[in-house]
Amino acid sequence: MKRHIRLNTPFETTDIPLSEYPRPQFQRDSYVTLNGKWQYAIYRNSERFDGYQGDILVPYSPESLLSGLPEGTMVTPQDVLYYHRTFTLPEDFLKDKTFIHFGAVDYECKVTVNGTLIGEHAGGYTPFTMDLSGVVHAGENTIDVVVTDPSDTSYHARAKQATKSGGIWYTPQSGIWQSVWLESVPATYLKDVTIIPDIDNDCVVVKLDKSSDVTAEIIVADNGVTKAKVSCDRDTATISMTDYELWCPENPKLYDLVIKVGDDIVKSYFGMRKFSVVTDKMGFKRLGLNNKPYFHTGVLDQGYWSDGMLTPPSNSALEYDVKLVKSMGFNMIRKHIKIEPLRWYYHCDKEGILVWQDMVSGGEKYGLLYIGFLAFFEYHVKDDSPSQYKKFGRQNADGRAEFERELRETMNYLKNVVSLSVWVPFNEGWGQFDSVRITKEMKEIDPTRIIDSVSGWNDQGKNSSDLKSRHIYFKPITKPFREKRCYVLSEFGGYSLPTENHMYSPDKIFGYRVYRKPESLAKGFKNLYEKSIMPLIDRGLSATVYTQVSDVEEEINGLITYDRKVVKFPIDMVKKLNEQLKIKD
Repeated sequence: MKRHIRLNTPFETTDIPLSEYPRPQFQRDSYVTLNGKWQYAIYRNSERFDGYQGDILVPYSPESLLSGLPEGTMVTPQDVLYYHRTFTLPEDFLKDKTFIHFGAVDYECKVTVNGTLIGEHAGGYTPFTMDLSGVVHAGENTIDVVVTDPSDTSYHARAKQATKSGGIWYTPQSGIWQSVWLESVPATYLKDVTIIPDIDNDCVVVKLDKSSDVTAEIIVADNGVTKAKVSCDRDTATISMTDYELWCPENPKLYDLVIKVGDDIVKSYFGMRKFSVVTDKMGFKRLGLNNKPYFHTGVLDQGYWSDGMLTPPSNSALEYDVKLVKSMGFNMIRKHIKIEPLRWYYHCDKEGILVWQDMVSGGEKYGLLYIGFLAFFEYHVKDDSPSQYKKFGRQNADGRAEFERELRETMNYLKNVVSLSVWVPFNEGWGQFDSVRITKEMKEIDPTRIIDSVSGWNDQGKNSSDLKSRHIYFKPITKPFREKRCYVLSEFGGYSLPTENHMYSPDKIFGYRVYRKPESLAKGFKNLYEKSIMPLIDRGLSATVYTQVSDVEEEINGLITYDRKVVKFPIDMVKKLNEQLKIKD
């Protein structure tokens, strides 16, 4: 019988968790967090609401240990989840317009403030904002949030959540799982900014979305010293950069950006860097960083925590993972079918870790014949017509439209992340459709980044993606010598080690190759890199993504255990191996 153990991470939590400013790339002084203790209740959708049942610690899902709810609490597709709290606003907080921001609520919610329905939102992974102007007031206010979540019973984005968890599929969760917070701005304010570094022309382009047609002042600074100051009476400013340093993992140099629109002041930052595909001296297509071939040695990261599930226990926990990966010599993380809080990307920007960003997968039941068995034998299914959609669980037109909407929202949300180098719209055929068209549209939205159109398999041909992307676990790792695209090994490894007292499911474990002793695991990892990876770099291999940062539930193939208490691999050994993964000049 499968036995689950609740595991705590070593990171401290507080009564108001994750209270740091949530948006380092677009920061104001105006900030009130609503994280903390709320009231909650869970009723069947056939039942009427009959009062609250206790307290829950937001932003942790009811299913998580850190929520404070009884073990085994689950919100099913037949349930309704209710939240309620009061909050107090000081007189000097309120300006002309006031907004409430939700980092993520899984899946569909209605938000009521002081008895007024202010909005509804559908989408379990994307952030959203609602206007509270004229609804909130100084003093005591109330907020109610009502949530439903179909989990994997519908076509909505759900990633690895499964009502029947096990193996590579995880316990589903619901409700508020990222920060909730308020800000207030004057009538004239900056709505959005797009920052585009251009190292070829020694400038940075700043595109402004202002609430009214006023002149903006933009300041670029380096450690408090002003490098440039311009006035912009239009929507776009091109700012010359002189004597600047290029951003890269070895030198993650960031510049401060301050934008003033009327009385509204927004602080941001940027790095001068360029992502592209280049050709090396041997004629191989390579991932390019700042116009030079650069090998991406990365690790897969699903962003799960033993006590918070999709939600980290603290900002220091987010920082810990990024710094651990960096200390092991990796220069890249593939964020796997999850959107993190913006503070996680800030740590990658600051520490110098490239990011490959997956979109969150959805769709109805997948045809395992097409996304599993046939793909293993290199048979690629077309994804571009109604006759093919069912094979990928994409026969529902509303589901396809929803995916494309959330893809655009994700790209806009993360557009200013300095370290984000590669977009990954589809993974292993999960909910894949029209990938050639979607990739083309993504390039039009963001021509500054590389696109790994279909990570793993069901590749749609040479015109569909910048990369030829492979997942190899059970076969010898090879690289076709004549492959004309940039060739990347976007998943491999997954070597596992059972670690007593640090496993979620001691009676049932999953891994691609299981070792029983730490020294055997280390030897197997070393042989994998030295005998399978290193020889292929001179043959055109341009990137690797090892599976994975941490154990997740039954999966025990992490560099560290699910509770982050045991690092399974010798850090110095992994670092020395990664330092050898370079493209020769």
